[in-house]
Amino acid sequence: MAAATILVVDDERNILTSVSRALGLEGYEVEVAGSAEIALDKLAKQTFDAILLDVQLPGIDGLAMLDELRRLEITIPVIMMSGHATIEIAMEATRRGADDFIEKPIGSDRLVLSLKRSLELRELQRENQELRRRYGPSEALLGQSAAMDRLREQIELAARSNAQVLILGERGTGKELVAAAIHAGSARANGPLEKLNCAAVPEGLIESELFGHEAGSFTGATKQRRGKFERAHGGTLFLDEVGDMPPQMQAKLLRVLEEGEVERVGAGAAIEVDVRVVAATNKSLEAEIEAGRFRADLFDRLNVVPLQVPALAERIEDVPMLVEHFLSLACEIHDRPGKEIATGAMRLLEAYPYPGNVRELRNLVERLVILTPGETITEAQARTLLPIGSSVASGTHFQPETPLREMLEAVERDLIIRALEFRDGHVTKTAADLGLERSHLYKKMRALGIRRPGSE
Repeated sequence: MAAATILVVDDERNILTSVSRALGLEGYEVEVAGSAEIALDKLAKQTFDAILLDVQLPGIDGLAMLDELRRLEITIPVIMMSGHATIEIAMEATRRGADDFIEKPIGSDRLVLSLKRSLELRELQRENQELRRRYGPSEALLGQSAAMDRLREQIELAARSNAQVLILGERGTGKELVAAAIHAGSARANGPLEKLNCAAVPEGLIESELFGHEAGSFTGATKQRRGKFERAHGGTLFLDEVGDMPPQMQAKLLRVLEEGEVERVGAGAAIEVDVRVVAATNKSLEAEIEAGRFRADLFDRLNVVPLQVPALAERIEDVPMLVEHFLSLACEIHDRPGKEIATGAMRLLEAYPYPGNVRELRNLVERLVILTPGETITEAQARTLLPIGSSVASGTHFQPETPLREMLEAVERDLIIRALEFRDGHVTKTAADLGLERSHLYKKMRALGIRRPGSE
């Protein structure tokens, strides 16, 4: 296997030299750039396996470059570096897509370990995508309930057609997996599957995202860009949260569905496209039509084959299978030894209502894997880590044969983690909420092993 090629971006020459030397000794190929502008130019001409990126750079800084990488759809691992790190910066970098965050001065062992894990994780993700492509994403729609049996049957029937599909369901139910399963089971399976979250794209950019643009068509459009419809030619376009699409874009989408042509922003000619649209929403589009926020004619075009994804509360008998699946997956991703879950802990997980559905269950299992020591997740541990305020979590925090100090520390640790999550990692605001001095909160975080995102 060829050596991985790493792009190191830093304006300090000694950092470029020392990091290049350390990575070279480990067998990596290394390219360097003294600014984000130089790095982006290199990325346009060459393929890299990972990026080491300094936060503070002249011109475009590291966080802004993360945004640009996402806009350019460059999905390789990015490890951030900083000599002035704070937990706020680390969490912001993680939210913008960084895989890890390393403080300067950089230890070569820490750097190599972080890089190795990031590359391994991306390789695992690629393998999972290949397995899903080969065997069908419906394998990921786990469950033996009657509701899931009906859904899989409907997916198979819908996939055989070329009709538009509208996937309905609460947040976190797996609508994207359903869309992927429809694509994989269709005659278009060898074509591309493009995705766009209509709620996540600024209103002023959604037309360019869907239809593309010509160079110079608006401020910032320095290059010609193909839109999602062009890239999905011969395949499927998944429009998530279609109920949040701006009204003027609804009219343009309807025209494309009727005519099979798109026109890039700033172009004078139309381009024919052969695309199947699969849309999804957690809203009632009938109610949105009544309120004047969604076009009835577009709804009719999208709603040829409606599919309703059941909420997890409607198939609670599937929870044990999902827990075991997510438990194995989380242990592998986070490099933890295998864990099992006690009967009492499983009963608690079955009793919880899951307003966030399968996504919330997966996050909860991942939290249990990360925050519980030992090979078995106990009932007391599960109760402690269930969302605060739920009826399931309101029971005792008592754990047999465990010192009081350890039980109190576990509760305190969980409260601080949740308070930080509520304030998006803002330590000053979290300290104020908890009635603590900022320095005291930092001391407690260190004592309780609450680490900065990306640290070991």
